[in-house]
Amino acid sequence: MQISHLIKQKAYEKIEYLLRRHPITFIPILSLFIVLCLVPVALYFLITFIYPQILVGPISFPLLALFASLYYLSIYLFFYAQFIDFYLDLWIVTNDRIVDIEQFGLFSRTTSELDLYRIQDVSVHVTGFFPTIFKYGNIHIKTASSNSDIVFRNVPNPNQVRQGLIQLSEQDLKFHHT
Repeated sequence: MQISHLIKQKAYEKIEYLLRRHPITFIPILSLFIVLCLVPVALYFLITFIYPQILVGPISFPLLALFASLYYLSIYLFFYAQFIDFYLDLWIVTNDRIVDIEQFGLFSRTTSELDLYRIQDVSVHVTGFFPTIFKYGNIHIKTASSNSDIVFRNVPNPNQVRQGLIQLSEQDLKFHHT
């Protein structure tokens, strides 16, 4: 994916951070996908052990194959939608602005921008065992406006990103007040 397709970059603008959620935050969804894929296999062995005649019937076998196919297609669609939501959530920090691209489901996307010189507060929230161990967390960026706060969810190394955002904001503020 090229960034030029997502944002119209200004001539003087340079991308400082390209942030996505930490990959480890996708593991629970991947684990659920694997477990849900193994359920029909376990049911097959259970049915084969208890009622072996069901799997050879002229009507029951095609129906079971149809239900299994529908089940797997539904699981793949669920996994694909979750992966699209995970992968297409993107935060782009340049030396002039922050672009927040949020994907909601398969067919809904919200893009918002925030000028760096408008930042008033940047705070980091790392809560829990796994976020502490794997060094990811949420970054809350607050402005004077009540409707333009941005949250970077589950980004890696949030403290380093926070420091970088504060420095970029101070540099941009000097540029805009001269």
